[in-house]
Amino acid sequence: MNNNSLSTKPHYPILDGLRGVAAIIVVTFHLTEPLGTGHLDILVNHGYLAVDFFFLLSGFVIGYAYDDRWHKMSIGTFFKRRIERLQPMVVLGMTLGAIGFYFTDSTIWPLIHTIPLWKMLLVMLIGYTILPVPLSLDIRGWEEMHPLNSVGWSLFFEYIANILYAVGIRKFSKTALSILVLIAAIALAHLAITSPSGDVSGGWTLNAEQVRVGFTRTMYPFFAGLLLSRIAKPTRIKHAFLWCSLLIALVLYMPRIGGAEHVWMNGIYESVAIIFVFPLIVYLGASGVVETHTESRICKFLGDISYPLYLVHYPLVYFYVAWISNNKGITIVQAWPYALLILIGAIVLAYASLKWYDEPVRRWLRKKLG
Repeated sequence: MNNNSLSTKPHYPILDGLRGVAAIIVVTFHLTEPLGTGHLDILVNHGYLAVDFFFLLSGFVIGYAYDDRWHKMSIGTFFKRRIERLQPMVVLGMTLGAIGFYFTDSTIWPLIHTIPLWKMLLVMLIGYTILPVPLSLDIRGWEEMHPLNSVGWSLFFEYIANILYAVGIRKFSKTALSILVLIAAIALAHLAITSPSGDVSGGWTLNAEQVRVGFTRTMYPFFAGLLLSRIAKPTRIKHAFLWCSLLIALVLYMPRIGGAEHVWMNGIYESVAIIFVFPLIVYLGASGVVETHTESRICKFLGDISYPLYLVHYPLVYFYVAWISNNKGITIVQAWPYALLILIGAIVLAYASLKWYDEPVRRWLRKKLG
């Protein structure tokens, strides 16, 4: 661990680095997704599980950072800090999605040019709050909670988990929290194994079925991360960043298990990954020692860009998806140079957003919110 100037506590640089690794894999997932025909043949097949990993990391970090501060911190102070941390990039991500909206014309979004400007701006303003838009405001046609920037759905559930933590679950004993986590694990495994596609993918549509998916995907990892922060006693593990990065890449790049005939087998794989492997990765990462200056800089860079990258990449992906849908039959061989360009562009945009927007705005908010 090393010291963070923004906090009185030491933090875990390897966990920062792992967040960045997972964010980059999310981008590669979204770049290979439109080249597949469905759940079975996407090249980065389990890339969406990075969201579940983010939830677990978030629960761990929230518990570590705030559990012992409630005697001198109000619920209001907690929410101010979370808004200051999360909201500036939400606003930028929605703004970028709005800027690109009318330019992502495609056969898969025939409605885009029929959407009046006022409706698009209304969706953007609602997006700034991270509250989901109703299906009547689905201006893209994909039934997304946030049609201007698809990834906003996970931030909505992140806030719900933060609210549940602050208003009550933070007071749970280890035993009570363990029972909650066990029930959430059973619900998650049930969802994964019994879902028609044999996976946990979903949560971005404002209807009962998808909201259930979103809640189920949030409750176990976030509160398992919280429990882990309370019970884990990190040791000292060498090369942890390398091994943890390889492990998370292995889990997320794993091809589909079981095929179309045995989709439940994939559900078992995802259950094991989320319930057991992800907590193990976080524990190993928290136990890891940064051994060189280079490794420290890599972890810092990846941690710094992870959240901005998650929020700014999808407005770029919309252009890429439109290009693929307008040119039927494009293969991975033809698409990869453009995909690589989007990936590099997203990383550059994320870093620029961090330095020129996110950090200055957060400093300003910190002064304003006290």
